Amino acid sequence: MKTALSINLNKIALIRNSREGNFPDVCAHAQACIDHGADGITVHPRPDQRHIRASDVPALAELVAGVKHVEFNVEGNPLAPAIGSYPGFMDLVAVTKPDQCTLVPDSDAQLTSDHGFDLIQSGATLAPIIAQLKDQGMRVSLFMDPDIRQIELAAKLGADRIELYTGPYAEAYKHQPTQLASLLAQFGAAAQAATDLGLGVNAGHDLNLNNLAAFRQAVPALLEVSIGHAFVVDCIALGLPAAMAAYVKACA
Repeated sequence: MKTALSINLNKIALIRNSREGNFPDVCAHAQACIDHGADGITVHPRPDQRHIRASDVPALAELVAGVKHVEFNVEGNPLAPAIGSYPGFMDLVAVTKPDQCTLVPDSDAQLTSDHGFDLIQSGATLAPIIAQLKDQGMRVSLFMDPDIRQIELAAKLGADRIELYTGPYAEAYKHQPTQLASLLAQFGAAAQAATDLGLGVNAGHDLNLNNLAAFRQAVPALLEVSIGHAFVVDCIALGLPAAMAAYVKACA
């Protein structure tokens, strides 16, 4: 089964933000990725706007809306408030209405997303948020660890999908190969449990051309991967067209 490839543009925006002006142009890179076979575009606009800015999101939403079979995925903490020119996560997605809204339990203090939701603690808060997003026409995905008990709660809350946090897998693939078999079995079991509950399964975080094949083999129901950091690094080495071709092939 083909896995949809959604390209995360945060690192492109981070490079842009290091200088004045609009170079590199985030929308131009989104279009280039789409032209070379991307199935989706992902952004994670944080309140500190360290990479993707709130002002980028409407333009990207408009760009993707004009392309058949390509989806726009906006990630973030639904509790992130309005700060300065950042309107708050829920207001931002209400205006731009992405195809998929991936809720992530991160904070500005985190360098990057590094854990899934604990729905025992946050489920009551998330339930009306999930319902609100679905009422606005968005598919809702929750960023989750491969914990079957937590995944069962995600289904009860009305989520459409989960995005499995693959950071520990990527770390083990690189530095702790003896742990790979047990980790992949854990991810496979979690994905199967999600599928049995009617949840779609996405995955993301530090997936790359080296570790993606083994993960896809362990999680055959994988619907979508979101890849940004590794993709941009590979673009530096290979160029964007070649990097896109390699990732499209890895997801086929």
